[in-house]
Amino acid sequence: MLKPKERLAISPQPMPEQDPAERRKNVQEVPLGYTPELAMKEANRCLGCKKAPCIAGCPVGVDIPAFIAMIEQGDFKGAIAKIKETNLLPAVCGRVCPQEEQCQLVCTVAKSHKDRNKSVQIGKLERFAADFERKSGQIELPVLPQKTGRRAAVVGAGPAGLTVAGDLIKLGHEVTVFEAFHKPGGVLGYGIPEFRLPKEIVYTEADTLERLGVEFRYNSVVGKSVELSELVSQYDSVFVGTGAGLPNFMRIPGENLLGVYSANEYLTRANLMRAYEFPNADTPIIRGKTVITVGGGNVAMDSARTALRMGADRSIIVYRRSEAEMPARIEEVHHAKQEGVDFHLLQTPVRILGSDKGWVSSLEIQRMELGPPDQSGRRRPVPVEGSNFTMPADVVIIAIGNSPNPLIPQSTPDVQVNRWGCIVVNERTGQTSMKGVFAGGDIVLGAATVILAMGEGRRAAKAMHAYMMGTLWENLEQAPPAPQGTAG
Repeated sequence: MLKPKERLAISPQPMPEQDPAERRKNVQEVPLGYTPELAMKEANRCLGCKKAPCIAGCPVGVDIPAFIAMIEQGDFKGAIAKIKETNLLPAVCGRVCPQEEQCQLVCTVAKSHKDRNKSVQIGKLERFAADFERKSGQIELPVLPQKTGRRAAVVGAGPAGLTVAGDLIKLGHEVTVFEAFHKPGGVLGYGIPEFRLPKEIVYTEADTLERLGVEFRYNSVVGKSVELSELVSQYDSVFVGTGAGLPNFMRIPGENLLGVYSANEYLTRANLMRAYEFPNADTPIIRGKTVITVGGGNVAMDSARTALRMGADRSIIVYRRSEAEMPARIEEVHHAKQEGVDFHLLQTPVRILGSDKGWVSSLEIQRMELGPPDQSGRRRPVPVEGSNFTMPADVVIIAIGNSPNPLIPQSTPDVQVNRWGCIVVNERTGQTSMKGVFAGGDIVLGAATVILAMGEGRRAAKAMHAYMMGTLWENLEQAPPAPQGTAG
């Protein structure tokens, strides 16, 4: 057994990656994963803290020291079983969750070194455990309790919906998931590129739920093909997890030109509809030679990196603040730079210019400087007068955020929303203003992270169970809902 001082002397173990020059030409996953030897060495760095601040930093409460201790001992099967006690999507979370801002941020090892980069690599270890199980071909299923006779409907097969479905099926309820797309995953499927989250992993996680007994009904658009009120009459409780899939635009001249995409459409074509396989896949995408992506978040990085894989000679990020204010994960910015994405910072488009045939030809861009912080805590960009210039482009991708999906609120007036279009819920239970209807994830939070959506789903599932079993109050008079949304 290593002593704490010996553990602190071990450096963080980097995860092997594809060479940048090669990976920009393919859609295979960039990080290659830990070997068992690397995983065990990284696990040796964990101090096994009694207070375990990392658990409190995890939105779904994974027992992090316990599963890491099992990896250290070579008990990989036990490690994944421990993770799955609270997280049924470990392969996903190990890849796309911002651990550096959550569980790893409060890691005692990082605090001991006074360097947040020295934290135990919790996300990489979670991914290793999940991948080890998947590659073994022996995915263990939990033993289910006796059926309760209650039926729950889940609207949306994204991170929140899949979490609710998994939690409720494990509590003995029958669960049916209604998904608008033809595949499960929500933003995991349409929004995150193959090179960051292989779709096989998403579908494997959903397949595990099906093996547990969850029914999936695809191509079912609740609010169109079936009304929410119908589900309320047919099921004992309903969860709404329809996400934040409404793209935001800049509302500048030229956004209707050919060659202008929302990031949602661009990534959906490339990811879910596999445009990168065209003509073998029948979904085309405009393969520009100079592609400009507007924005500085993870979605902007995904779009700019996808453009390279679609054959762009130049892929450019235009962002109105400096790199320090970028909301994208540091790892994603690093990977984009490695692959050759150009960053044009403190700049913002004011107009998109086109040819006489209606195709994008260039952007008019204005330089910016940083003023005082705004409501987000980031310094506010201020235009520099007389600094406008043009930059040629034949494809423009707008990646400045998303708003909550408006379909269910628009078709169901009984569901209360706030001024940003987020469904208003009771912050302790996820219950909406409509009896028997709960909500969580981005439809409540606005565009957030996968793990936060899962945390919302876990809380709602617990309340739905209590509601269906008759132990939760039946209306909101006893606990008024608190707005949880933020601007998308």
